[in-house]
Amino acid sequence: MREIVLDTETTGLDPFDTPPHRIVEIGAVELWNQVPTGNTYHQYINPDRDMPPEAFAVHGISAAFLADKPRFADIARGFLDFITDAQLIIHNASFDMRFLNAELSWLGMPSLPDQRATDTLLMARRRFPGSPASLDALCRRFGIDNTKRSLHGALLDSEILAEVYLELTGGRQADFGLGAARIADPARHETCDWRPAPRPKPLPQRLTDAERAAHDAMVAELGAGAIWSKPR
Repeated sequence: MREIVLDTETTGLDPFDTPPHRIVEIGAVELWNQVPTGNTYHQYINPDRDMPPEAFAVHGISAAFLADKPRFADIARGFLDFITDAQLIIHNASFDMRFLNAELSWLGMPSLPDQRATDTLLMARRRFPGSPASLDALCRRFGIDNTKRSLHGALLDSEILAEVYLELTGGRQADFGLGAARIADPARHETCDWRPAPRPKPLPQRLTDAERAAHDAMVAELGAGAIWSKPR
C-alpha cells in the first residue's frame, strides 16, 4: 500500500480571498506499507503575490526568496506524477486539499477527490477526545523529536507527520514483527510476501549413536511415571 504524507505552506488561509492566497511550498514523504522509503518530494513555489507578515511569521518564507522559484503551473505535472493515485496523509486535510484543488482548477486540471485524503487531525481527535491534537502536541504525546521545528516547513512537517501517523495507526511494530515480511520495490511500485524457502537438503544428523542409546535407556528407566506416558 503506497501512501504519501503531505504538507503545504501558503500565503494565507483562503485561496478564494482577493487577491487569492497561494501555495508557496509542498513537501511529501512516501510510505510503502506504512514504512518510509526515503523517497520525498519538495518544492518552493512563486505565488506571484506579496507575503503577508502573519504568514511569514508562521513559515519564514519571504516573497524575495520565492521570486526566482517556479510557479505552480510549472510544477503541477511533476507533483501529480509523484503522488500518482496514492492515498494522501495530511494533518487538517481540508485546508491543504482546498488549496491544492484551487491551484489545479486555475490550471484547468482535475481536482483531487476528498476521499483520497486521510486526515490525521481527525484521527487524533477520535483517539484522544478533548486533548490537544496539533502536530506539536502529538509529538509530545508520542515522544517524537520535533526540536528542529522552530518554524513550519512543508518537508520537515511531512517527515514528522509520517512518524505521528505511524503511531496513530498502531506504531512501527504493530505486529511485533511476527507477520510475514513485506518487501517493497518503490521503483516498480510493487510489494510481495516474503517467506524463507525450505532447505533444498536437510541438515545432517548431529546426534551420535551412543547419545541416542543413552537417551533411550534413560527414558526406559522412567517407565510409566514419565509425564508423556500419562493419558491425557
